[in-house]
Amino acid sequence: MPNVFDILNKIKDILSEEVGNRKVFDKDVAEALDINQITLATMKSRNRIPYKEILEFCAKRKISINWLMFDQIVESLQAETEKFARINYFKDIYASAGGGALNEEEDSEPMYLDEEVLERLGGMKSVKHLQAINVLGDSMEPTLYSGDVVFINKEYTNALKSGIYIVSTPAGLFIKRLQLKSNGMVALVSDNESYAPEIVGASDVKILGKVVGKLSSTL
Repeated sequence: MPNVFDILNKIKDILSEEVGNRKVFDKDVAEALDINQITLATMKSRNRIPYKEILEFCAKRKISINWLMFDQIVESLQAETEKFARINYFKDIYASAGGGALNEEEDSEPMYLDEEVLERLGGMKSVKHLQAINVLGDSMEPTLYSGDVVFINKEYTNALKSGIYIVSTPAGLFIKRLQLKSNGMVALVSDNESYAPEIVGASDVKILGKVVGKLSSTL
């Protein structure tokens, strides 16, 4: 599990390179990540990693998320980027794990995956099918939490295999397990037992892809 202190120190190194090797403080990191300084201090005290903000930080600088999980010298980051696969991260799209939610803003930012991470998501052959979006809501806890970033393989557009899927319905975009009923209906099933399955007509459900990995915002 990555350590928030190590990650913030790496960000400080990168910012130091950008501003002329001056000393970089936590307030500079908070500003670069677009996080309130007090919020960042609280996250440090709880060893909680702001994955979403770090992904955006990396995307703007074309830096692989590999630097977040593995040790690399700062000077090699830009050069090493060419060795990584690029996928689209839709930072403004949320798949709801609660009530329906769909943000129509579909601008994406690049996310760079190293070979080891990519292998866990299906290997190089899967790159053209991968996207990343955010989770909103609590109905998939404890598997997925609000604020998690999930990787979706768009090649899986049917529910013949068990797993968690991204589905589009008239009520919005959902992230659920699917159960096909003999009467032609589909049950959208939550992992949080507080939520009862939602039954919808098969014609009202479009499967957009299967969740094949995540970056969690909680420990």
